Amino acid sequence: MFDKLKRFSGNFIRTSSGKSREPDVAGRIFNIQKFSINDGPGIRTTVFFKGCPLHCAWCSNPESINPNPELITNFQVCVHCNQCVEACTQNAIIVENSENSRPVRSINREKCNACMDCVKNCTSGALRSTGSTVSAKAVLEKVEQDVPFYNNSGGGITLSGGEPLLQPEFALAILKLSKRKKIHTVLDTSGYAQKEVFKTVLPFLDLVMFDVKHMDPGIHKKYTGVDNRIIQENLGYLNGKVNIWLRVPLIPGFNDDQETIIKILDLAGDLCIEKLFFLPYHQWGIGKYSGLGRTYTLSGLESIPDEKIEVIRHLCKSRKIRNYDIEQG
Repeated sequence: MFDKLKRFSGNFIRTSSGKSREPDVAGRIFNIQKFSINDGPGIRTTVFFKGCPLHCAWCSNPESINPNPELITNFQVCVHCNQCVEACTQNAIIVENSENSRPVRSINREKCNACMDCVKNCTSGALRSTGSTVSAKAVLEKVEQDVPFYNNSGGGITLSGGEPLLQPEFALAILKLSKRKKIHTVLDTSGYAQKEVFKTVLPFLDLVMFDVKHMDPGIHKKYTGVDNRIIQENLGYLNGKVNIWLRVPLIPGFNDDQETIIKILDLAGDLCIEKLFFLPYHQWGIGKYSGLGRTYTLSGLESIPDEKIEVIRHLCKSRKIRNYDIEQG
């Protein structure tokens, strides 16, 4: 896996930047969200990186997993102009008749080569590309537009994803530029990266939001695609070196049982963390899966019941975890 990370992280565009001798670094993102209030302190601008080494079954940003641009569909808004069909040289867009006389469209993902010619010719927004290549300096230009909001609220920039450290050079370039502008920096990470990468970005971080999903390596791998040993090693390395918010996605049948919660609370009690967050399961991103041609495997899962949330609150208090929060599911 780390060999793949190295190959991807080295595939950047470097451009001359006028008088500056330092090359600009470009990477791949799928969104820049302004006025975010859930990705760190204050009002923030969140940069969502494309690509993630984990494949969490409950992921609410499935477009973040693949590091390459992807075609996402929303045929409900299609105006049936057929320009996409004419533009597709791979014959990957399938049009079938339906009982109500309106044609039904779908994508043959095996034929699609992600050239995005269909997107360029779509007039309704039924087809769009997720993922674009941008430079670190272009990202900072957007981030700097909201500096007054950061100054008034204690906010700043958050690197999220996906996994930002899957593109370490790009992440580092953005962090360096941010600190030169005295902008507060947050890294939202799965923890799955080489320790050397964490060492490189650490001097430019004000806060790390670190995900802890499960304590058992085998169960962790079953639901996310990777075990958690590297993640726990990196958490141990960061402990005491930077402010940490520990974040736990509460997933029914995965980590919401009392035994697992106690183990996570014991871990939190042994660390120097600012705050512990529990994020109850939701289905906010479920509609994106069909648009990407994927199946959401947890469609029958229900939200965490209130009584279980109360049990978690009680366990936090009994273990003297004072600074914690359970967000609304």
